[in-house]
Amino acid sequence: MSVLRPLILLPVLLYQSLFLALGQMRASKLRSMLTTIGIVIGVASVTTVIAALTGLKANVLTEFEQFGTNKVFIFPNRPQKMRNAPVNLIRFKPDLFDGMLDHCPSLKSLARVTSLTSTVIYGDQTVDQVNVAGIEPTWHDIERRAVELGRPFSLIDNEQARPVCLINGKLRDKLGLETDCTGKFVSISGRQFMIVGIVETRSESGMFRDGVSDSEVFVPFNTAWRSQRSGQFMPFMYVIAAARTPEVAEEAQAESYFYLRKKRKIPWGEEPTFRVDYVAQFVDRFKTVAAGITIVATGIVAVSLLVGGVGIMNIMLVSVSERTREIGLRKAVGARPAAILLQFLVEAVMLCLAGGLVGVMIGYGLTRAIASIPGAQLQNASIPAWAVALSFGFAASVGVIFGMFPAIKAARLDPIEALRHE
Repeated sequence: MSVLRPLILLPVLLYQSLFLALGQMRASKLRSMLTTIGIVIGVASVTTVIAALTGLKANVLTEFEQFGTNKVFIFPNRPQKMRNAPVNLIRFKPDLFDGMLDHCPSLKSLARVTSLTSTVIYGDQTVDQVNVAGIEPTWHDIERRAVELGRPFSLIDNEQARPVCLINGKLRDKLGLETDCTGKFVSISGRQFMIVGIVETRSESGMFRDGVSDSEVFVPFNTAWRSQRSGQFMPFMYVIAAARTPEVAEEAQAESYFYLRKKRKIPWGEEPTFRVDYVAQFVDRFKTVAAGITIVATGIVAVSLLVGGVGIMNIMLVSVSERTREIGLRKAVGARPAAILLQFLVEAVMLCLAGGLVGVMIGYGLTRAIASIPGAQLQNASIPAWAVALSFGFAASVGVIFGMFPAIKAARLDPIEALRHE
């Protein structure tokens, strides 16, 4: 029975301490409000910052998903030791990638791409700085951009380097063409091309823009390659590929790296003349950086919680001084020091939790406000459940830590001296 006695008395003491704490807070409403203002500001700041960073992270990851986390990009790259090497040794040639899919089982498809900016003319309408890309038919599946009207390029279009093109809706509107303009001819760099289809306009993403206008023209890869070669210079070319799944993107990168080193006869230990990147690696890096920023930002704004804790401790010390006679009377009638300590500790924790509740409510309102800011890219901002739990847990910890000293001081008061206190 002596063993069970503390287990039975503890819930009773907690209930009594909670009741007394609520009564004290109700009796001193203004002081309680002013006492908890530091906790309110701290919790509101923490929850709002976490919500903003969570929304930004969700927005960026959504754009990565739309962009395609299984994509692999292969670019020519000039090593430091070969800075004076001829361009022909660095830049890619189309036949370099013949048979690559047979040697890289993790790759599903690939498309050679070459691009430049040019002027497009239709009738008396001229559009400058248009992105003209030479693509292979597989490009549409890799980039997830379908042809809305007309047809995509066929293998014959690419093999015979036909003067045909696809345009997007924005260029069509700028040129004043009708909705279905297939069969019309436009002039690109002084050469006539027949429009065979309207390609889906890319989404208005702020992350994956290439710095040129939204107007786009696509021609068969061989058409673009041969026309650039006729200008007596080696055109720039890169490859965009798709791994079978995002999970094997790293394997696809390694296979591509091995294949190209062997194809270009680069000895092991020397810097490669190419670079292979996959989108999933940037997603992992972004998650790591975002987690670090969240921890640092949360730690910075949590300083206000510590300041609020100091305020709690000061007020609790004042409360102990004001209620010295009450403490002496309770001890005189048999209250143990542990019960006095628990009473003041619970009161400090209740003040902090009340401040935490108000802070979370304010944080929720601020989150709704920042989510509605136009152009802020924070429409996905929300307070995660773990942030609410963290806020309340931290507030309770502040109450325990900063309420402990006043509670110990109250518990150690001599009942006789306390009753004499004026």
